[in-house]
Amino acid sequence: MTVESALTFFIAIFVFGITPGPGVFAVLARALTQGAASCTLLALGMVVSDIIYLIMACLGLAAIAGNWGELFTLIRWLGASYLIYLGWKLWQTPIDVASQPQASDRSGMALSFVQGFLISASNPKVILFYIAFLPTFMDVSVLAPADIALASSLTLFALMAGLMLIALLAASARRWFRSERAMQALNRGAGSIMAGAGVYLASRG
Repeated sequence: MTVESALTFFIAIFVFGITPGPGVFAVLARALTQGAASCTLLALGMVVSDIIYLIMACLGLAAIAGNWGELFTLIRWLGASYLIYLGWKLWQTPIDVASQPQASDRSGMALSFVQGFLISASNPKVILFYIAFLPTFMDVSVLAPADIALASSLTLFALMAGLMLIALLAASARRWFRSERAMQALNRGAGSIMAGAGVYLASRG
């Protein structure tokens, strides 16, 4: 991959990362209620799952998406159920405008990562995207381990940059929500986004 191809690949993946979908909606909802920092492991889980699909695409394992359809269906339903549950929790969250978001404990951090991983892993069509996408930037017939490592690294930084940019922009809007009524509307709006993303995730075939 040339320098020009690598830069174009990075930009294309960045744009792909900020395209609206369940992952973007989950980051948006989390950032609105808990701040941008709370989205880091959520976004990382999504990115790790995407990189796994990218590597599968590089290795020519697209058949997995078709042969393991039942597994992907189970993963999709798990991810969708968790998003809907989080949306419901946001609707039920007591309002305390004086409180500040607390740092997550290790179990909460692990759950954020798993949630992000499930959201992205539940869409095996991502591997088909990469299969169609990669030949534009590299000769897939002569891929070396270094090429796969470079593509994975670029994907990691591009997707994290895109998702965290969304988180920062959403978190910056929180300053406009200081009253109890505004905070309740924010929580319920974010909860609706989260639950809606879960419903969308469950409805995809």
